[in-house]
Amino acid sequence: MNAPPSSAPLRVIISGGGTGGHIYPAVAIANEIKARQPDAEILFVGALGRMEMVRVPEAGYTIKGLRVAGLQRRLTLQNLAFPFKLIGAVREARRIVQEFKPDVVVGVGGYASAPTLLAAANLGIPTLIQEQNSYAGLTNKLLAKRAHRICVAYEGMERFFPKDKLVLTGNPVRSDILSARQHSLEAAQHFGLAAGKCTVLVIGGSLGARTLNEAMAAGISRLVDAGCQVIWQTGKPYYSEAVSKATPYLMRGVKVFDFIKRMDLAFAIADVVVSRAGALAISELSLTGHPSILVPSPNVAEDHQMKNAQALAQRGAAILLPDAEASVRLIDELLALTKDSAKQAALRKSLLTLGRPHATSAIVNEILALTR
Repeated sequence: MNAPPSSAPLRVIISGGGTGGHIYPAVAIANEIKARQPDAEILFVGALGRMEMVRVPEAGYTIKGLRVAGLQRRLTLQNLAFPFKLIGAVREARRIVQEFKPDVVVGVGGYASAPTLLAAANLGIPTLIQEQNSYAGLTNKLLAKRAHRICVAYEGMERFFPKDKLVLTGNPVRSDILSARQHSLEAAQHFGLAAGKCTVLVIGGSLGARTLNEAMAAGISRLVDAGCQVIWQTGKPYYSEAVSKATPYLMRGVKVFDFIKRMDLAFAIADVVVSRAGALAISELSLTGHPSILVPSPNVAEDHQMKNAQALAQRGAAILLPDAEASVRLIDELLALTKDSAKQAALRKSLLTLGRPHATSAIVNEILALTR
């Protein structure tokens, strides 16, 4: 479903970021566009100082940054300055949009998404929102009034958005995740682990998760004594402390990282996953079929991670463990799951029914349709 031939290459702005949960879906969309139209010109717009300013260039794309920040969840002086920062960011975004002259602008969530899509809408440029969560955030609900298309990952999203703009696509994921299971031997060599041995993958999101890290630090010896290998992504703020806690076990199959670039290989060797319940994590798990314990972050807008996790747990596709209980129960739940092959099989079967492996392609279909 490629766009018809044109004398000029397709030009697309993709805006958003803040966490890997926004960045990697955005890169997946860009990669699919380039696969179909190699001469397409793609510009990312992110927030200065956020991780997209590093990760997007690593993926081979140009990015421009806006001076923008989000609202704090409590009353602060920073919130009083928010309206003025937003106005300034919209002006910056308008200048970027006018200079780049995109055919379409895509918002994937994150601080930069709102001013960029507002600027594009004010200039009459078609816009598309990619809403990743089962509970839509305030920004996307406001942007939806001006958007031409809204791609969603869950059914029932008409309670947040105009029904005639909705397209159920699923969430885009990195293409290497789809073939992760085929590379278990490469994964064992990459991480220096034993192939075929019980392996636990702990991922607290790209910025880390204090609760998961504290629970792991307290219980890592029990996992090792039970014969498990562990790949533990801590996030940069927690890395040094985690390494010190794990030092006695580093030669016994425990690998600690602040950030895992080859997540496809981490999934390839993992048997069981412990994760936050961000949209990207759930989308990847739904495609890989890994039995998982989801510990939703309580520090997110509209408690959307809890709602994401509940959507899976209610279908028997994951184990939901509230953050407040994780410090006490996580290791027990994890050990029980590693020993229960029947439970793992049931979770895997239910989880795989939720995966949408063609989500990225479906979203790009909608992007190209808006350019016609």
